[in-house]
Amino acid sequence: MRTQFGAKFAAVRSVAGKQFNFKSGVLALASAAAFALGGCMPVTVPLAGADPADPNVKVAGVGYRSTVAPYTRLRPVAPAGWREQNQSVAPTPKPSN
Repeated sequence: MRTQFGAKFAAVRSVAGKQFNFKSGVLALASAAAFALGGCMPVTVPLAGADPADPNVKVAGVGYRSTVAPYTRLRPVAPAGWREQNQSVAPTPKPSN
């Protein structure tokens, strides 16, 4: 029984070894092709404007604008009568002729 298992494991080990050698060969070939074709890439174009790394380049000034500047606190107030509230928002009546 032990020899049967030993023979099966030996067969599996030899098949796995062949697949690993094939896969590693394909990986090596693909990486070599990538490095070879990397030299065929076009040269990058120079910048159109001023070099951003140059400290002597003139730039626009930086301004500050608060994001909460128009804010006004709305504290709770005592409720007014409903009649006064309605009168303050009601449209003015047109004079009849």
